[in-house]
Amino acid sequence: MTGKNAVVLLSGGLDSSTCLAIAKDQGFNIYALSFDYGQRSASELNAARAVAAQIGVAQHSVIPLGIGALGGSALTDAALAVPEEESAGIPITYVPARNTVFLSYAMALAEVVDAQTIFIGVNARDYSGYPDCRPEFIEAFEAMANLATKAAVEGHRMKIEVPLIQLSKGEIIALGDRLGVDYSLTVSCYQADAEGRACGRCDSCRFRAKGFADAGLPDSTRYR
Repeated sequence: MTGKNAVVLLSGGLDSSTCLAIAKDQGFNIYALSFDYGQRSASELNAARAVAAQIGVAQHSVIPLGIGALGGSALTDAALAVPEEESAGIPITYVPARNTVFLSYAMALAEVVDAQTIFIGVNARDYSGYPDCRPEFIEAFEAMANLATKAAVEGHRMKIEVPLIQLSKGEIIALGDRLGVDYSLTVSCYQADAEGRACGRCDSCRFRAKGFADAGLPDSTRYR
């Protein structure tokens, strides 16, 4: 175990791209991991590939998953409308068990590539209330990973890094800007078109636009 390999979950959005830049800045050899899970647009994955190339990674894997076939989320079911107004409770854009599944794959890849560190760009401040973005979820998953893996049993414990979890969207953007993230490559919109252009109306677009304003930086988002 070298201690300098890390698996970074990369969606192609603003948060995960900043997380990738943080891992790179800390000197890790990065194994980026993205998923084709039935999301509305392939533009997210195109963005992930572009960001991985811009920041530089040792390997970028895109894995097909069938969780979108289960339905239950506006991000995977075209019959469900993406909300464009603020709503109470956990919104319908929540994808059931998504981060649990993603982290499970990241845990497996970490064993394969001798990585003891997994980065995920979850955020518990400027977000939509998803339960799998909370610190207690991450702590519980890390504890499970260190019971479930051969590496941990042999003394190489895994650590899940969440460097963005207590930052505002403005703080995240300011940090990523300092680290050289090209946010024009990223796609955050819940209903981006095939070219990756944002709607400007969904929750994710609103959080993103406010973040650029709070950071005092021009919004590099491509809108349709």
